[in-house]
Amino acid sequence: MIDISVLYAGIETPSTPHRYGRAITQIDPPEHQRMKVAKSAAERKPIVVWNLTRTCNLKCVHCYTDSEAKRYPDELTTEQCKAVLDDLAAFKVPAVLFSGGEPLMRPDIFELAEYARSLNLHVVFSTNGTLIDQKMAERFVELQCAYIGISLDSAKPDVHDNFRGMTGAFNKTMTGFRHCVTAGQKVGLRLTLTRQTCEDLDEIFAFIENEGINRACFYHLCPAGRGSELAALTPQESRRAIDTIIDHTERLNQSGKCTEILTVDNHCDGVYLYMRMLRENHPRAEQVADMLRFNGGARYSSGVGIANIDFHGNVHADQFSMYRSFGNVKERAFSDIWQDIADPVMAGLKDRLPLLKGRCATCRFQDMCGGGLRARAELATGDTWAADPGCYLTDDEITA
Repeated sequence: MIDISVLYAGIETPSTPHRYGRAITQIDPPEHQRMKVAKSAAERKPIVVWNLTRTCNLKCVHCYTDSEAKRYPDELTTEQCKAVLDDLAAFKVPAVLFSGGEPLMRPDIFELAEYARSLNLHVVFSTNGTLIDQKMAERFVELQCAYIGISLDSAKPDVHDNFRGMTGAFNKTMTGFRHCVTAGQKVGLRLTLTRQTCEDLDEIFAFIENEGINRACFYHLCPAGRGSELAALTPQESRRAIDTIIDHTERLNQSGKCTEILTVDNHCDGVYLYMRMLRENHPRAEQVADMLRFNGGARYSSGVGIANIDFHGNVHADQFSMYRSFGNVKERAFSDIWQDIADPVMAGLKDRLPLLKGRCATCRFQDMCGGGLRARAELATGDTWAADPGCYLTDDEITA
């Protein structure tokens, strides 16, 4: 993740020390929103994205798990999930993110959330929001869930409904957002950057501001699952989208709104932001460069600071890498699987820079970007260590 609000606007968030090794200003967030901070990015324990179920009430065109509204066999039982949570707590992971499919489709989801909180785990939900009623929003607050991320593809109902594969999805999602805001639950918007959604960014930011949304994450596309059918942005389209996001983040900051704005799954965003700050003679440009170097970008992301457990219990480097499993939590503890580097890919992810190829191998910003998203490179080329095709920086920009 590249936290635009922190790096460009200088806003403090509860995740700043975890992500960048320092606080810009001193804040005192609620205990349940704080994340465990490692001494260095290389020593981070992983944030675990856990796809608790593949079942979903929608059929989104960019779904990386290709989920549908049906039951899937062999998902983990409640007791198996609790055993995994025991291990994650003992391993001291900084956060566990309950995802799907649609996690709220699991009948035991609040039993699992309550159990996770009893272990003092930092709990986040990723949901389409359509099932959130007022009672559920209040339950999130009661359990002290750190954050509820709700997916939205457009501020235009018909566009969102088309992406989600269900008429009326926009109105139900809006209701979910508003229930969370009314209950006082920290809630954020999650949006995948596509050619259609990039045309709606101005409207999306107006929605964020008007609805009192606390946080927004803009995801670069990884062509997994049904997402493989969507056309990737051109480099020019990516640059325009990131510039628009930066401009709106600064506008929100100047208006006194401390809204967290992040981009996800393309660490060259940090480099692009830094180069823009240099052009603008931004007074914090070199501080931002230091923060990006501490973070390490993708170098300390998938396989290090990000992990995935799928609906069957298989462990992956991230949620887009389900084509390769390193083990199953029904057979071995997640913590043992994660620290086992007998698999050459897992070993490589933990020390990837010498293995990178192409543009990523020679890029002068390796210490900030870390070589991009390995899943996107492998899905595009078949080579785990190939250059990330999502990089939109020019050859001149990355040449030393």
